[in-house]
Amino acid sequence: MIPIRDTITSSTNPVVTYTIISANTFLYLLQVGMGTELNAFIYRYGFVPAKLTVPEISAMFSFYNVLFSTISYIFLHGSFWHFIGNMWFLYIFGDNVEEYLGALRFMGFYIICGVASALLHFFLNPLSPIPTIGASGAIAGVMGAYFILYPKAKILTIIPIVIIPWFVDIPAFIFLGFWFLIQFYNATESGGVSGIAWWAHVGGFIAGIAIVKIWGERPQPIGEDKLKALTARKTTPKLQNIHPKPIEHTLDLIGTIEITSIEAISGALKLVNIPWGFYTRLYNVSIPPGVTNGTRIRLTGMGRAGSYAVRGDMYLTVAIKNPIEFLKNLN
Repeated sequence: MIPIRDTITSSTNPVVTYTIISANTFLYLLQVGMGTELNAFIYRYGFVPAKLTVPEISAMFSFYNVLFSTISYIFLHGSFWHFIGNMWFLYIFGDNVEEYLGALRFMGFYIICGVASALLHFFLNPLSPIPTIGASGAIAGVMGAYFILYPKAKILTIIPIVIIPWFVDIPAFIFLGFWFLIQFYNATESGGVSGIAWWAHVGGFIAGIAIVKIWGERPQPIGEDKLKALTARKTTPKLQNIHPKPIEHTLDLIGTIEITSIEAISGALKLVNIPWGFYTRLYNVSIPPGVTNGTRIRLTGMGRAGSYAVRGDMYLTVAIKNPIEFLKNLN
């Protein structure tokens, strides 16, 4: 299963999430160019439990290095697919959690989840001389928070069937719950002997749940409202998943397509995925400039099939998600 996007669109651009992705990208490219120096770099800035417990190893590193490595390890990756997979999951789940916590608290949340996952890994593998690297633990914390905050959200997921991609909406609590069970199962089955720090994933996920419970109801830091106004989204996602309903006594279908007030003024081009029955259909939909909330866009011949090769139409009702007033907050 490959997640594509969730169905909850944040109203702001996730500046911290994008900053973290940019930092990870920069450091991964730096790693790629290190050549023979890479192993020493990983050992210095990766999290190595033996730095604290094995005298021969701890003598080579300062206590400051050990403390710093509980953070620095979450910005390093062991391979291209390790890096891509982590950043993709952060991209999908990070924006909503960042919007809920606020950009300033989200940064602290992300680091604390990373530290928590490293500590659990340490307690279960205190003598391990193997460096642990990767953002998986911190991102697991983001996924744990999402699991609590948006359990009814849907994750648009590709399930490859032979060579044909099948798009399906999976509830977040099922998708993330299944992911967590896989991590827990692998952690218990590996017996601590594995190239992947499964317990770090488990620890990060649990830490994310705990922290979002503690921080969730607290007031936002000063300046957070202004930051949200500055980072307000001007567009909705390019790809949207739409679940149409039949119009009674007709072959027509009706669904909802989301746009922002800026797109309502300028027009937009969207790619919509419309699952109907056992079929999944992708269409390009052009939103003309000047539409208003409730405007219906007709897609001729894209409804249900009837007798004698007759097909109904598809009607998409425009829903403007954010009012134009958000621009006034920038003044």
